[in-house]
Amino acid sequence: MSGAISIISMISYTYVERKIKRTQKVTIQHSKGMYLYADSIETQNDCFPINAVFDISYKCVSKDSGFLYLHTNQGMFAYTIQTDPADFIAAYKDIKKKG
Repeated sequence: MSGAISIISMISYTYVERKIKRTQKVTIQHSKGMYLYADSIETQNDCFPINAVFDISYKCVSKDSGFLYLHTNQGMFAYTIQTDPADFIAAYKDIKKKG
């Protein structure tokens, strides 16, 4: 974890949790943050060292949302986002340029 290092950029992502409560199906939408640090990208459940992230891409699926893809040495991870990720992606590319 990147405790003492400051956050360079942050983007919110959402995920849907479906549960069965008694006889009812319940859908809960959660919103979490993805944080870009100089040495890593962190989500609630994952931490990717910056040198393990090969690329970040985005695919718009509707007017209100799209998928942010992290291409890593562990595979590709998709996150649903509702905001334009251009600043987050640009900040990531700046870090990668600096090496």
